[in-house]
Amino acid sequence: MGEFLRTEGPQRAVYLFDVRLVGVNADNGKKVLFTVAFVVLLLLLAWALRRVAAALLKGNENARTAFWTRQGINLFGGAFLLFGIASIWFDDPTTLTTALGLVSAGLAFALQKVVTAIAGYFVILRRKTFNVGNRIAMGGVRGDVLPSGSCRRPSWKWASRRPSRGPTRLRGCRGIGRGR
Repeated sequence: MGEFLRTEGPQRAVYLFDVRLVGVNADNGKKVLFTVAFVVLLLLLAWALRRVAAALLKGNENARTAFWTRQGINLFGGAFLLFGIASIWFDDPTTLTTALGLVSAGLAFALQKVVTAIAGYFVILRRKTFNVGNRIAMGGVRGDVLPSGSCRRPSWKWASRRPSRGPTRLRGCRGIGRGR
């Protein structure tokens, strides 16, 4: 046992204590480091943009402008993150196309209710049917439209059987797609 970590061969396979690690080579290690650096840099940039936007909109009383500014930063940051990671990891476009096809088919099947909820989120936002703060009724159920982050959809509190006790918000992604 000479070295504890070494690379060998034309593909620079990684050996740990003379055991070859399957699927691990120097190029993959470099891609992991680039990915981590890219994600950290993008998160810091998005944080800085949100702080600058908050400082610029501080005197503005329009909550809708602040909400859409945060949403825009989050959506563009997420799209740029996906594009950047795909650029780092996929050298050949056919590999990317195959991977995206398999992943999207699996997700569409496994997460049918979530996909429907996200589609409903974009339909509501695009058509501008409801605004944040509106009191709405659907199918005899009343509720308030509340702002939420990118993981949470705009939600409304169900108030069909009991009086509304004020606004609530779905936590995390647990409530997406459920018929509550």
